[in-house]
Formats: sequence, structure tokens, C-alpha cells
Amino acid sequence: MTRSRAQDPNVCGVTAAIAVIDGKWKTALLWLLESGPRRPGELRRRLPGLTEKVLTQALREMEGDGLVHREVYDGLPLRTEYSLTPFGQDLADALAPLSAWGHRRLDTLSGVQQPVM
Repeated sequence: MTRSRAQDPNVCGVTAAIAVIDGKWKTALLWLLESGPRRPGELRRRLPGLTEKVLTQALREMEGDGLVHREVYDGLPLRTEYSLTPFGQDLADALAPLSAWGHRRLDTLSGVQQPVM
């Protein structure tokens, strides 16, 4: 999916939302940032296999899409933190039911009995 689809007013809203979180790491980054501001090094440690280059690219795209805020603190050494914007928190809240569905699916695949709702 191309990034331009995230801004195309003539596509389905779900397609536009998925274009914003498309990629291997963005949903995981969104999930980690949901619990509070994080420094880039902490994000990399929490996501083994994520390179610094890919982290920087994903965070820049998420910042450009209005999902994350980048704060640089003066001092030596410089300290940078990323946090969710209110718009990013809205997306995280919207994805919560999808996450719950995904967990139920995984439980079903593993044979775990689900409670009746």
C-alpha cells in the first residue's frame, strides 16, 4: 500500500487508516508509546530486530502523520523522547477492539476456550 493512499479522500476510511500504520513496526511502536513517552534506545531494546534506521524512518512517518510528538531536551547528551499525540491516542483507542479480536483469534487457533459474552 502506498503512503499516498493515507491522504487520498477517495478511498475507504479503513484503507486510509491502514496506510498510516502499514509496516512491520508501526503498530508495535504505537503500542509501546501508548503507555507513555519513550526514548529511541528504549524502543529499540523493546523491539529486537528493529534497526536504528528503520526506527527513525517509522517515527518520522508517524510524526508526519500526526501520531507521535518528538521532544528534544537540551543538555549533554541531548535527549529525545517520543510520545503519542491526542490523534495518535485516538488511533490506539480505535485499534483496541481489533487487538482484542486478534487475541481471541490466537486463542481460538491454540484451542483455548473463550468465555461466552
